[in-house]
Amino acid sequence: MRRLAIIDVATGDQPVYSEDDRIVAVFNGEIYNFPELRDILIAKGHRLRTAGDSECIVHLYEEFGVDLVHQLRGMFAFAIWDQDRQRLVLARDRVGKKPLYWRSDHSSIQFASELKSLAQDPGMDREIDPVALHHYLTYLYVPAPRSIYQGVHKLPPGHVLIWEHGRITVNRYWRLNRIPRAVVDQRAEEERLRELLLEATRIRMMSERPLGAFLSGGVDSSAVVAAMAMQSSEPVKTFSIGFEDSRYDERHKARMVADRYSTDHHELVVTSNLLDILPRLAWHFDEPFADSSAIPSFYLAQLSRQHVTVALNGDGGDECFGGYQRYALMDQTRRIPVIPQPFAAMLAHTGTLISERSASGSLSQKLGRMMGFAAAHPSQRYARLISYFTPEQKSEIYSDPLRDLLAEVDSYRLLEEVFRGSSAETDVGRVLDVDTLTYLPGDLLVKIDITTMANSLEARSPFLDHHIMEWAAALPSALHVRHGRTKLLLKRAVAPWLPQQLLRYPKQGFGVPLATWLRGELRELAYDLLIDDTARNRGLFRPAAIQELLRQHIDGVDHSVRLWALLQFELWHRTHATPGTRSQDEVRCSIPQT
Repeated sequence: MRRLAIIDVATGDQPVYSEDDRIVAVFNGEIYNFPELRDILIAKGHRLRTAGDSECIVHLYEEFGVDLVHQLRGMFAFAIWDQDRQRLVLARDRVGKKPLYWRSDHSSIQFASELKSLAQDPGMDREIDPVALHHYLTYLYVPAPRSIYQGVHKLPPGHVLIWEHGRITVNRYWRLNRIPRAVVDQRAEEERLRELLLEATRIRMMSERPLGAFLSGGVDSSAVVAAMAMQSSEPVKTFSIGFEDSRYDERHKARMVADRYSTDHHELVVTSNLLDILPRLAWHFDEPFADSSAIPSFYLAQLSRQHVTVALNGDGGDECFGGYQRYALMDQTRRIPVIPQPFAAMLAHTGTLISERSASGSLSQKLGRMMGFAAAHPSQRYARLISYFTPEQKSEIYSDPLRDLLAEVDSYRLLEEVFRGSSAETDVGRVLDVDTLTYLPGDLLVKIDITTMANSLEARSPFLDHHIMEWAAALPSALHVRHGRTKLLLKRAVAPWLPQQLLRYPKQGFGVPLATWLRGELRELAYDLLIDDTARNRGLFRPAAIQELLRQHIDGVDHSVRLWALLQFELWHRTHATPGTRSQDEVRCSIPQT
């Protein structure tokens, strides 16, 4: 097994075995509390052959069985083979920082951290799952437990799979409890948050290789850099990415933090030819993935790897502490009544037309989105708010057979079920739960894991320490979002650490000038890939509808995200259809013909 060596570089080879060699494990990730676990295991009489974290897995299994997952603090995906019981155990960390795919024909089971590894099996039928494609167009990623291939699954975060004598069981072992506790002293909570963040950062600074941090200039990454600087004897190495387009460039914010803590700061302006990086990203992402911030994320990882092997980041701060503006919108619109049909459908349709024909970020676009938002049932409003292709838009581009096949499949139901199943008492708490269980593991963590691993860099996320997450989940929603303001408690807690001007900036995000690119240097590529004979012959989309999307975008209607999703699917298909010597037509999507 190949694993990026960070801790116990000398003796950390895998697989690892129990003393009698009857239990064997392979492991991907980092266990941050392994020194304490080693002490516990040695005190119980276990003999450890290495000095790292991997070997703890087999001995913890001997002590706790599958409940060993509750002892682990870190990011992980592992497999354990129990020879005596003829049992395979697969497990994934609580929030899904490390990937794990599996497939089974009941007489056997296969698993891997990369989908392309499973696809090398000649016995695997690489047929696209049309429902996965349907969900991908809605959210820009394929949500677990599906993968883009039929018969191949993702093990969801916080789950354990047991394969024993041909029988498979999959069980959840962790989910946040969002029932709020009483808060009597807000300043005490701010101090507790600082303590938690300092400790979560400290244990993630353990490394035998050079270490640094991503610094975007936002509150979350800035707070992590501050926590590192306060606990480091040397200047922290920090890394930032910028754009020539000032609308997307946050380097000036990052410099404020870098100057305050005298970091060893490095910057890169993204000016590279996009035509060079897109095929590389399509190769590394084993499934279609259309979050365009993967581009600056890849360049940031590439820059960082020139100097360090481990990089801390601010991922998870928004999902834990209510950082997105959409959370404020959910809070402000919770009193909107349910609008009866057919008026709701008419309002949604009108809102879609207005937003599509408006400039990006304009008042009219926001009005159109608000109309569609208000038209939805409260449990579906959030799904509609964060979707990229609405059901109506997908129906317009699908071929007749694909539209008929997916007529009864509702992508919004995925989020609606999480929303309804949340233990939170407010809509803000429920959408925090939705993002923690869907967007965070399906989009953000996939993006950061793949772009860093592609550059042999390990990313670590202090805000995703489960101690911080559990503590934050139990706070009243009003300490996260109130009166249109976001991330209230976190900003107050880290205010002593950061420049005050930084706290007043609106959240910007890791955006790219996608609309401009698709009207400029990527225009020809989009036309070539989306409406050529290869794309047409798949029979998935209506060529005339795709061509109309392209035409409207060139004429000023912003279809950039939808075109990007289609472009990334096509790039993925052409890249992964021909691995090795296998023929291009082996990746397919069977659709009943009418």
